[in-house]
Amino acid sequence: MPTLTTTDRGLDKGLPGRISTHKSGGRDLWTGPLKELPADRTKAIWAALDEVLDPELPISLVELGLIYDVELIDEIARVQVTFTSTACPCIEFIRDDLIDRLEIEPWINKVEIIEVWDPPWTTERVTSAGRAKLGQLGVGV
Repeated sequence: MPTLTTTDRGLDKGLPGRISTHKSGGRDLWTGPLKELPADRTKAIWAALDEVLDPELPISLVELGLIYDVELIDEIARVQVTFTSTACPCIEFIRDDLIDRLEIEPWINKVEIIEVWDPPWTTERVTSAGRAKLGQLGVGV
């Protein structure tokens, strides 16, 4: 799988903690870095990604089923993500938000985003919590 986006903390040196070079347009209202090193870092990555909202709907990328897998190897977080279509207008916003959220964790030194197109995303991937939220918004899945 090709790795499409790789960043390291060097880009943001000197900027205040909540400001990044990605400038996600105010969508980055996250809980902030964990105060202690998590015992289960993979679970902590999933929890952090659950805070990243779709740019068009107030529902997380995890709830939409767009995150396929995560792993942490040598302080490098690798996120396998898909999109609702290859023509999704928010691909760059989503990539940037994933990176921005994970980079605030001091135990993650680098983030790699890996696009996955097989299997393709379908509405079957939306979680039950995601279906409930979408239903409240009047969106049926």
